[in-house]
Amino acid sequence: MRDDAILLLPLLAPIFLAAGLVKGVTGMGLPTVAMGLLGLTMPPAAAAAMLVVPSLATNAWQLLAGPSTASLLRRLWPMLLGIVAGTLGGAALLVRVDPQWSGLALGVALIAYALYALVSPALAVPARIEPWASPAVGLATGAIAGATGVFVMPAVPYLQALRLGKDALVQALGLSFTVSTLALAAGLAAHGAFRTGQLGLSALAVLPALAGMWLGQRIRARIGPERFRLCFLALLVLLGLELASRPFL
Repeated sequence: MRDDAILLLPLLAPIFLAAGLVKGVTGMGLPTVAMGLLGLTMPPAAAAAMLVVPSLATNAWQLLAGPSTASLLRRLWPMLLGIVAGTLGGAALLVRVDPQWSGLALGVALIAYALYALVSPALAVPARIEPWASPAVGLATGAIAGATGVFVMPAVPYLQALRLGKDALVQALGLSFTVSTLALAAGLAAHGAFRTGQLGLSALAVLPALAGMWLGQRIRARIGPERFRLCFLALLVLLGLELASRPFL
């Protein structure tokens, strides 16, 4: 492991502990928080590369912890294909655009997600529009994920609007995030921004991420999830504002 990689270790542990904690309490948010915090200290493309292994590990665990994997694959495969296509195309922006401007895009994505989650409109997707809505949502989610490293919008509100059961929704989120993570890794690799040498450093973030998830689950049993959610969203807005303001300072 290179010396500059070793210097990152004290930074990665608390960031992924915090990101895992959020995921443990809310069931999502690890990539969003990790990208926001890592984006304060490194270009978004480098932050996305650090995210790959812990995101894949935690989301695959979430995906497989239930009985609905096969049925969700049959229903959501058009969205998943759209995510792959959009991410592979959007990754070129994350790699090639000036880090300050890609940081601005990341900041806007964080703010947009936080504001949406704060309002939480009650949406429902009629079954008749799913055949064309799913690939469109997947393509948009992939393009945003490829350009910013954040893969929650608009996939998360769309999946919520499908009115899945609680357990099925958790699995569907895990499925969407797992595919997004793999597509992001492929997109970064295709543009030379993710190399096998980074896997070791990214893998080291798995332990604090899992520890954070365990801690978050413990906290969820002790405090009101609504209070935690509001603090989490406020943090995302602050991170987003800081990142979005950098090109203008």
